Amino acid sequence: MSALTASPEPKPLPPTAHSQAPALPNSPADSESLEQLKIVIVGHVDHGKSTFVGRLFHDTGSLPEGKLEQLQKVADRRGVPFEWANLMDALQSERDQNITIDTAQIWFRTRKRQYVIIDAPGHKEFLKNMVTGAASAEAALLLIDAHEGIQENSRRHGYLLNLLGVRQIAVLVNKMDLVGYSRERFEQIETEYRQWLASIGVQPTVFIPIAAREGDNLAARSPRTPWWTGPTVVQTLDEFQVAAPPTNQPLRFPIQDVYRFDDRRILAGRIEAGSLKIGDKLVFSPTNKASTVKTIERWNAPAQTSAAAGESVGITLTEQIFVARGSVAVHETSPPFELSSFKARLFWLGKQPFTRGRSYKLKLATQEVECNIQSIDKVIDASTLETVARPAHDLTVGRHEVAELSLHTRKPIAFDVHSDLAALGRFVIVDGFDVAGGGIIAHDNYPRRSHDSHTKSDNIYWSRGKVTPAQRQQRNGHGGCVVWLTGLSGSGKSTIATELERELFNLGRHVYVLDGDNIRHGLGSDLGFSPKDRTENIRRIGEVAKLFADAGIICVTAFISPYRADRDLVRKILPAGRFVEVYINAPLAICEQRDPKGLYVKARANQIKEFTGISAPYEPPHRPEIELPTDQLSPAESVARILDFLQLQTGESEISI
Repeated sequence: MSALTASPEPKPLPPTAHSQAPALPNSPADSESLEQLKIVIVGHVDHGKSTFVGRLFHDTGSLPEGKLEQLQKVADRRGVPFEWANLMDALQSERDQNITIDTAQIWFRTRKRQYVIIDAPGHKEFLKNMVTGAASAEAALLLIDAHEGIQENSRRHGYLLNLLGVRQIAVLVNKMDLVGYSRERFEQIETEYRQWLASIGVQPTVFIPIAAREGDNLAARSPRTPWWTGPTVVQTLDEFQVAAPPTNQPLRFPIQDVYRFDDRRILAGRIEAGSLKIGDKLVFSPTNKASTVKTIERWNAPAQTSAAAGESVGITLTEQIFVARGSVAVHETSPPFELSSFKARLFWLGKQPFTRGRSYKLKLATQEVECNIQSIDKVIDASTLETVARPAHDLTVGRHEVAELSLHTRKPIAFDVHSDLAALGRFVIVDGFDVAGGGIIAHDNYPRRSHDSHTKSDNIYWSRGKVTPAQRQQRNGHGGCVVWLTGLSGSGKSTIATELERELFNLGRHVYVLDGDNIRHGLGSDLGFSPKDRTENIRRIGEVAKLFADAGIICVTAFISPYRADRDLVRKILPAGRFVEVYINAPLAICEQRDPKGLYVKARANQIKEFTGISAPYEPPHRPEIELPTDQLSPAESVARILDFLQLQTGESEISI
């Protein structure tokens, strides 16, 4: 890699040049005061990226002292024309092959900020390097040769930038000198490529006509394109926005290694997002062990009480729990997902296809785990966006193809959705010893665990043949109970019940929902809706719910259960304090307005007999444990109130989840 530093002042241009930006301040103090933006430069091979970077450095006064003269002398000595691309030819193999084969990070600056340019290769064989470079960029410049036009890799690079989450993209139509600075040719390319980008949901910031070799429209507007009134490249760069610092995100501290000094165990790594301080209680995902930060260790630096994203530090804990490489330290209040299956968008670069039935190594942060394809939803040609049709038995992803798929890992891993938190949202797939693919984790309805170390028990006792309620509670971390939701059809019972089930499950509780319609398919399939049948239906449900509670499970029921006496009967068959009546109170007019199943319309038309609230009575509870006016509360607020009630209960005969 090459690292070019700024020179005190710009050097003269070769005779062909015609424009240059004013010299920029170059003192160390100035450099430290400027913000920094990482940009990646991509494009098809030979579309002029290296030439563009070299010329951009010159026109912004960012070349090292004497660099230009040195290259000119070398060209004269070899008897060849001077090439701006030589500034980027840091590797001898690049000069021999005349292609860029690795990413190079170089620095330059404008009056507004400092830039880190990631020059990524355009050749199809080196797309892996392009992905590596673009993964850490906040913006992109994509070059297209005005003479050759849009190529396969032009489309593929655009797709990959979108896949990697790069949203600030400027398209530079280069080599305008080869087409006589034709406005018609520029607009033709812009129209065609803009339409293609729109098809993948990308809105480019701007298209700019440039001639990198001549410096046209790089740092100053060119007289050779009088029809162009838009910004220069430098102006466009300065209009890009720097991403908010990851210190404002939830803590993600992947453990890289564990060092042992005397009696201390130092957990070392790089904070990818968020911050931590001494005294913070940390949970280590996905093992869910917890401890508190005792000290923060730095190398060759004074001790401090806190550390933030971007810092490589070590920490010691008050309790010497076992933590290994791959664990991710997080705060209890903002855990990642901890699952063994997830949906992803993946770009495959391996020589052999990515095949279902084979095991691969997945690397995410410092985690390494075996994985395989669970299912493939779609395979896409990244350059045409056409779906690749394959026989049902041929579940593979070929080289340079993109797939929307589900992956399964051998054990749970800690991850985030990429669009929410990139640090734990991207991964690579290793085939043998080669990085063969990379991807991002997509949105799905993932259950998220809420850490609460106080509910964990290390003292679990088994008794053969006899298991007491106390032993079940000790094993489960909570007692069994029945949370009985009652209310009119359309009041929100099923919605709240299923959301409550998910929240309790995420809290690590044993929970199950009994829903009225589901029971009618089986246990109550022989019953109608007469008062007698309704009573018998609730009696059966009450007995089943009691068995669930006796097994130590939180049983959530969602039944209209219109009669007070029937609900009181269920309360009586359960131990004291194990029945929680929740009145889902929504006015009849609101329930009719919602009418999710269209039942009220049928009842009003006399198509349904004995319909509660219309042709059959509903008896509201006199003293329910909880009353939820769902015409005023959202499902999330309703669930929160139930959880608050359950978590506040104490005592041997109470619930105390």
